[in-house]
Amino acid sequence: MPDDPDIVIRASGLTKVYRNGPVEVHALRGVDFAAVRGEFVVILGPSGSGKSTFLNILGGLDTASAGRVQFRDHELTELDERGLTQYRRDHVGFVFQFYNLVPSLTALENVALVTEIARNPMKPGDALDLVGLSARQDHFPAQLSGGEQQRVAIARAIAKRPELLFCDEPTGALDSATGVRVLEALTEVNRAVGATTLVITHNAAIRDISDRTLRFADGRIVETAVNSTRKRPDQVSW
Repeated sequence: MPDDPDIVIRASGLTKVYRNGPVEVHALRGVDFAAVRGEFVVILGPSGSGKSTFLNILGGLDTASAGRVQFRDHELTELDERGLTQYRRDHVGFVFQFYNLVPSLTALENVALVTEIARNPMKPGDALDLVGLSARQDHFPAQLSGGEQQRVAIARAIAKRPELLFCDEPTGALDSATGVRVLEALTEVNRAVGATTLVITHNAAIRDISDRTLRFADGRIVETAVNSTRKRPDQVSW
């Protein structure tokens, strides 16, 4: 993989140290990673193992203490805050455990917030169709279930046609049946848009829908597993 021309994102020696007075917390300890276009990667590990810090640095939400991050031929670790903002706006979609929808806007309007500032967006209605919510586009968040709100959040994230889709516990607040619907939306978006997709989860069963699974512990990737075949979300036992 290191020489693969399809590599979209790469980290080398990624290190993150948080300092609170004399106390140092090592969140990442020299992580090396690369992912190719369209790859679906699941990231496992206990709380405090470095998963979210890793994803936040790759997504330009945080900066590394040492090491390098490259998006295609761009060196992210050399960008200032303005450059990171442009990187996030143009190339990255984010999905978090909590949906962060604007309650006074409909599902369609929540998605349109992103398409208004994107370089080459899809139509908001097309993004909602990809996640199976065309019939709910005029509903407000309070009129949607938790799973439907999360699917709106996914539609909003992918409406800009990002090359990277980063998801931090996207099913963490959902029951198993609803979680399957959300995972179906993510895998469909991964297939249709071709975004390299990284999903953090505490649910080890989700590894079966991935191309590759990483397991974090103590700020390091301690295990990598490749799936020869991917299961559908509805084939996963929670």
